[in-house]
Amino acid sequence: MLIEDYLKKTFVNNSLQIDIIAERLVMRIEDLYTIYLKHPVVCTDTRKISPGCLFFALKGENFDGNAFAGQALTDGAAYAIIDDKAFETDEKTILVENVLTTLQQLANFHRRHLKIPFIGITGTNGKTTTKELIKSVLSVKYKTYATAGNFNNHIGVPLTLLWIDKDAEIAIIEMGANHQKEIESLCAIAEPDLGLITNVGKGHLEGFGGFEGVKKGKGELYDFLKATSGLAFANQDNTFLKEMISSRELKNIYFYSTDSDSELKGELIESDPFLVLDWITASGRHRVKTNLTGPYNLENILVAIALGIHFKLSPDEINQGVSSYSPGNNRSQITKTQNNTLICDYYNANPSSMNAALDNFAALSAEKKVVILGDMFELGEESAAEHQLITTKALSVKADKTIFLGRNFFSNRSNEGTFFVTTDEALEELKRTGLKGATILLKGSRGMKMEKLLEVL
Repeated sequence: MLIEDYLKKTFVNNSLQIDIIAERLVMRIEDLYTIYLKHPVVCTDTRKISPGCLFFALKGENFDGNAFAGQALTDGAAYAIIDDKAFETDEKTILVENVLTTLQQLANFHRRHLKIPFIGITGTNGKTTTKELIKSVLSVKYKTYATAGNFNNHIGVPLTLLWIDKDAEIAIIEMGANHQKEIESLCAIAEPDLGLITNVGKGHLEGFGGFEGVKKGKGELYDFLKATSGLAFANQDNTFLKEMISSRELKNIYFYSTDSDSELKGELIESDPFLVLDWITASGRHRVKTNLTGPYNLENILVAIALGIHFKLSPDEINQGVSSYSPGNNRSQITKTQNNTLICDYYNANPSSMNAALDNFAALSAEKKVVILGDMFELGEESAAEHQLITTKALSVKADKTIFLGRNFFSNRSNEGTFFVTTDEALEELKRTGLKGATILLKGSRGMKMEKLLEVL
């Protein structure tokens, strides 16, 4: 199926309406693209205006970007793209039907002018680590652009695309979602040629409507790849991914695994605390040392190796890319302070990633262990049950101290463990008691602000 056919099928049922919309919008986007090529810096925040940029006046729940268009122009923006005629002033304000839609269409138009491979990544856990690993590997040989930070939603993806320069040779686009149909729409914007789902787990259950909703929502990437004859990369050991592939009858797949016959196989050699692995293909066996902790990262490393193989990097080049990557942004990040060794993994949390982090921590060798967990958000009706399960599992880990933060964990409090309603309460207690000489796991949802504890750890 052609891309155009897929977009028609996905977004509009009336084909006549599609033709009319396309005819009307193509010229507008073409004209705007000409302006963009002269002013290739896009901004949506008046606090970050740079001279000569294009300001897109997006709307939010509590603000209307149209009201800031004048200020953006005063501060140096070349043009302001608006969708409220009341704020139209002169030729520097460009009036469109919908600013967000126009931003997305412009990004897609730019993407189509970039005749390079696009890799799409989604999944419940490991998206960002996998993206950075792949970038580290491919950058050894190619000029590689990848999503910055958490720019992985309906605004972040188009901004990422418009940031990609004409010197790019490969682009990696991370796609996040907490509802069904979001990955579908992001695929329509980014049009990935290759794609992978890291895994499907119990994340954003409230928005997806349960675990089956997660599978359906993440599976929209597979739907796009099938419709456009793209190439999927998949972990053959993951039962859920295999089921999702089978039900869609996907044929164009590169499999990697740890214990199955596949094009690429990985064997974990060491994992305390950093991973050392062998990777095996028909051409031979290769060993690589990493700066990553947690056996759950093995599959993320393997898919980065698989992409390296696909893009014809040598084994030495692949190993260089893998070994040079060090995690950041509090994702399985090992940090040594004056007092303790911290495993900072509080960028986000859900039951799947909590279980993986606890399993890894239990296997680590350390004289003194401390577990500090924060509430998991967006679990909906399953929140109470999932927090109870994690509480039970955390208390089963042989640790010198187990601390729980947040109202959800507090509702499961028992005589075992120490429970606090807020992170601030825990901070005050740790200021009084202190912790020294310990290996500490810090894991929780971003909203728990567990970074506050670093000052006393």
